Amino acid sequence: MSGFSNRPKKRPGRLFVTVLALITSLGPLSLHLYFPALPAVKEAFDIDDSLAQLTASMPLFVMAFLTLVYGTLSDRYGRRPVLLASTVLFVGGCAIAATADTIWAMLAGRLIQAAGGACGLSLARTIARDVFGTDGLVKVIAYLLMAYAIGPLVAPPIGGFLVDGFGWRSVLWFAAGVGGLIGLLSFFMLYETRPPGDAPDRSQTILSGYIRLLRDARFTALVLQSGLCSGVFFTMATGASVLMREYLDRPASEYGLYFMLFPAGYWLGNLLSSKLSGRVSIEIMVLAGSVMMALSVAGFTAATLAGHLSPPSIFLSGFLVTFAQGLALPNTQAGAIRLAGPLAGTASGIGVFCQMLGAALFTQLYGFAADGTPTPLVAVISVAAVTGLVAGTVPYVLARRGNPVIG
Repeated sequence: MSGFSNRPKKRPGRLFVTVLALITSLGPLSLHLYFPALPAVKEAFDIDDSLAQLTASMPLFVMAFLTLVYGTLSDRYGRRPVLLASTVLFVGGCAIAATADTIWAMLAGRLIQAAGGACGLSLARTIARDVFGTDGLVKVIAYLLMAYAIGPLVAPPIGGFLVDGFGWRSVLWFAAGVGGLIGLLSFFMLYETRPPGDAPDRSQTILSGYIRLLRDARFTALVLQSGLCSGVFFTMATGASVLMREYLDRPASEYGLYFMLFPAGYWLGNLLSSKLSGRVSIEIMVLAGSVMMALSVAGFTAATLAGHLSPPSIFLSGFLVTFAQGLALPNTQAGAIRLAGPLAGTASGIGVFCQMLGAALFTQLYGFAADGTPTPLVAVISVAAVTGLVAGTVPYVLARRGNPVIG
């Protein structure tokens, strides 16, 4: 399996990258924008908590699995038509949900909305690979991941303002408007970027592409590391809320202030990763992020077992965990896409799927084990961090044996 190494002649500017960033942020923005509307949706349709929660949780699973489909479709039919079709799907889903008169119509609209929003998560990174080649891929992906992190920060306040001022349906209409604007920008700003020689053999099944990629130990280790890394981050973010509220008896406002350390660490890690792009190999960056994450979790574990659990110990450890994730994640994704050659879209889809699946699995595992004490959190994130360290070591070892991800 050989990497993609040729740069396109046309080098777009910052506006092109900005559109890619907007495409990346559409999915997470729409998910987090909806959270403040949940109580109002529950009241409007007179439903219980579990059914209302489905309108928030089911779209996550749809987005995770459809990232696999969109990547492969873009390899076969091109990036632009798949991306434009997905934005139409997104806007249509928003409109269905916004006009729903039953909870089932509302849920159907939310699932269609999620199906459209899933495309940008994987396709923006594939387009970046097509346009900027492998030399600039880590840097561009780092910027895209920074844009991805903006959604969870700005969406809840916007959603809360819309719900209070205009009702819960306004959240969905606002999302439809944003989706339509991004669709227009994509139509006018994005050209077809898939290199003509990269079209895969259509006689091969979709499954054969997955098998081909996952047979490569380096590729598999990289996407697994990204999933395990995300598992540590999301589980720690979830666990921090539980511990602050139930174990330390701290107010929600204090949790909100401390929580800013999580995205701050992620942003700084991504920023450093972009600065070191081209100077330090992908394998070393992935290993460095894996080691730092394992050490951060070990420090948190030691402090907790010694009886020194406090907001600073939780959130400073979280800052280091997300900083480590910011170092490793752009490199795991760039390395996986490079290894994929003409299956770059498929590779990007697998990478995003592993990220989301790892986050969902480990947070759910913690949810099953949570008992109001720090022990379940320590156990779950320790398993994820140690396993992630093993996965992050594999590309480095293979590179030392003469099989680097980048030459």
